[in-house]
Amino acid sequence: MESSPSGTGRITVQEAAERTGHAVRATTSDAADPPVLLDVREPDEWNAGHVPGAVHLSLTALYEGKPLPYETQGRNLIVICRSGNRSRRAAELLAAHGVEAVDVIGGMRDWAEAGFAVVDARGLRGTVA
Repeated sequence: MESSPSGTGRITVQEAAERTGHAVRATTSDAADPPVLLDVREPDEWNAGHVPGAVHLSLTALYEGKPLPYETQGRNLIVICRSGNRSRRAAELLAAHGVEAVDVIGGMRDWAEAGFAVVDARGLRGTVA
């Protein structure tokens, strides 16, 4: 795991998939309470394609002070965006507010390239916008 200048952790898509149960050899640290994958892209990007089971709250909404979705409350977060830039900023913002969060290096582009599932708003095969 890498660290950014602020100390916020960064993980690869493979590590994210393992921790969230999306990889063949999933290794969630606590099967009863695995980390939540938080997608911080904009709504049109989310609708085009996201990780099944991920939770959405855009970086814009985070900066506006919107609360985290219920499913993320009290949980460790793995933050993802398209490339890893917005997710790094989101993880740093969340960490500044006491939330355990790491971001995914390479984001959804690397996730899809690695062959992990991406679904659209209807649950069909999605694309990374």
